[in-house]
Amino acid sequence: MSSKFILMWLEAPLQSWGYDSRFVGRRDTLDFPTKSGVLGLLLCAMGASGRQEALLARFADLRQTAISFKKKEENKNADGKPPVLCDFQMIGAGYDDKDSWENLMIPKKEDGGKPVGGGSKLTYRYYLQNAVFAAIIEVPGDIAEECAAALIKPKYPLYLGRKCCVPADIVFQGLFETSADAENVALKKAAEHSPALE
Repeated sequence: MSSKFILMWLEAPLQSWGYDSRFVGRRDTLDFPTKSGVLGLLLCAMGASGRQEALLARFADLRQTAISFKKKEENKNADGKPPVLCDFQMIGAGYDDKDSWENLMIPKKEDGGKPVGGGSKLTYRYYLQNAVFAAIIEVPGDIAEECAAALIKPKYPLYLGRKCCVPADIVFQGLFETSADAENVALKKAAEHSPALE
């Protein structure tokens, strides 16, 4: 069965598209949505938790296109990219590991044990500010309708890279036969957007 294309509108006050999934003291962001991040958003919508290796393998050779838009009235970096915010955080400090609720806030390894070094962790997290993207993701034709329905009525909350990055607009913008059709709709939405995009 032939592929179809889903258009997602990714707009939020903060977005973060990491490319290193290990928990380290510095969590950078790329200046565009990663394929893994967009697929993570789609799987959240579908309620597909866990490793999902078979499902993700179906997307491995399929394309994703990301179109970046700039808000005309806002200041940009000298390179024209959205400004980046650095957020310093401390996690796992001051929690009582005997309290079942507070114990959830303490960093742990995958097996539930204490991380190397234990105790509180200091992190620097980076976010794109006021970024706007159109992401066109190619999906297998036999599950295209299921993917579209999930984005319309998601099983889990949608976020743009990290859980604090809540979308500011409707994410699902349509299911299309071709990537060009999806791109035309994205450009039309950008042209009608207020404040104006370029």
